[in-house]
Amino acid sequence: MSISFQTNYASLVASNNLNTINNFQTQTIEQLTSGYRINSSGDDPAGLAVANQYQSSVAELTQGVLNANNGVNTLQIADGGLSNITTILNRLQTLATESASTTFTGNRANIDVEYQQLVSQVTQQASNIGLAAGGLLNTVNQVYIGGGNTSTNSQVEVDLSGPQNQVDAAGLGVLNTSVLGGGTELTSNTVRLDAPGATFLTNASQTFTFNLIDKNAAQAITATVTGGASGLTEAGVLSSLNSQLTQYGITAQVGSDGQLSFGGGTPFTVSNTTTDVVDPIATATTLANPTFGTGTNNGVYSTSTGNPTYTPTAETLTFQNGQGSANVTLTGADSLSSALAEINAQTSSLGIYAVANALGTGISFQSDSNFTAATTAAGGAFVNAGAQTIVAPSAAATATGNALAAVAAITAAVIQLGQVQARVGAGENKLTYAISLANSQITNFDATESGIKDADVAKAAANLTKAQVLEQASVAALAQANSSPQALLKLLQG
Repeated sequence: MSISFQTNYASLVASNNLNTINNFQTQTIEQLTSGYRINSSGDDPAGLAVANQYQSSVAELTQGVLNANNGVNTLQIADGGLSNITTILNRLQTLATESASTTFTGNRANIDVEYQQLVSQVTQQASNIGLAAGGLLNTVNQVYIGGGNTSTNSQVEVDLSGPQNQVDAAGLGVLNTSVLGGGTELTSNTVRLDAPGATFLTNASQTFTFNLIDKNAAQAITATVTGGASGLTEAGVLSSLNSQLTQYGITAQVGSDGQLSFGGGTPFTVSNTTTDVVDPIATATTLANPTFGTGTNNGVYSTSTGNPTYTPTAETLTFQNGQGSANVTLTGADSLSSALAEINAQTSSLGIYAVANALGTGISFQSDSNFTAATTAAGGAFVNAGAQTIVAPSAAATATGNALAAVAAITAAVIQLGQVQARVGAGENKLTYAISLANSQITNFDATESGIKDADVAKAAANLTKAQVLEQASVAALAQANSSPQALLKLLQG
């Protein structure tokens, strides 16, 4: 390479290398002072994109852990409320058991005062923890945590929806229960179930039809008892009936006369049919006058014939008790079922209910407290064409009927409550496991992001020393390169 004044190639090389070393040194110092290997997109574009994805996942999971912890806390509050409701049910069971004894000599009405207050407290507690009908937790609860390969896998679902997870008095089936005297037997029945060694319905069955109130609406249900080849004992008969009736707040029992009777806090009428003439559990008959609670006018309405046929009539029915009054307007277009629906829509808030009579042809009005009823038809008296006139309750009512029904209903409520507690506890565990996984993912994502983005301090420190040495060498070399053209001046001397 020729030597010239115009271009100092050595100086240019040294200068370029010095600039490169300066940039390298600046980048190394930036890594050491920031702690990151990647400080701008140009440092490692692909690596930065991957690191940002991990950083986003960590942010998502960090909030997800907070969501899950909030969910656990909410379920723990509900869990505490369920424990309180358990305590209340235990007290209700105590009161019902006390009243269910025929040897009880106190005033059942006094016991029922506390009983009804505790039933109300069950609903209040359920509302407070969000597990009453329409409550905050009475739904499919979804807690978003993140970290999943799909949106569904990123969520934890705690299903507390539906009536099976309602722990208010209605949801647990204790709303209409009481420990007052009540219960009734089938009229004209002569079959004793307590006969020693007796079995019933051998190779036969017997069906009972109940017209009752369920969720404030009138409906009809059937309960069929089948004896099989060996027949059924008294205990088997009651077990079969109660397995079908308890959910409706009605219980079957054997009265002091050994005959089948029904009781409970649910308004109902009942009839039964059988083709078994050898060993039926009751004579095929109808119950004209079911009882519901106690009182001067304890809510049993029918005609003198017991089972009138409902005939559509334009009339206004007026009901009144200590809680208020209700007016129901019926028309000539109303059927029996529509009349029942219209009446209950207005009167159920007063504790007055309308159900079909035993034959399903007319209306029976029932309540557990005194009330008056009148109609605009036929001078204000109930008539066959509309509603019915009042008659006395059945004399066969049992004093322990409602209490025995309450015992059965509370037993079922305890089982249902336990299932809700199990679902709440399982939800707490699911969220706890999800929190553990999310924390593990946060740790691993942080570590992976660190491996991509964080600076290797030892390597950066070594690079800084290297850059400093090279910089000094480059400066010295540049000085030498800049002095080289001066040697050409000696060629011009002389």
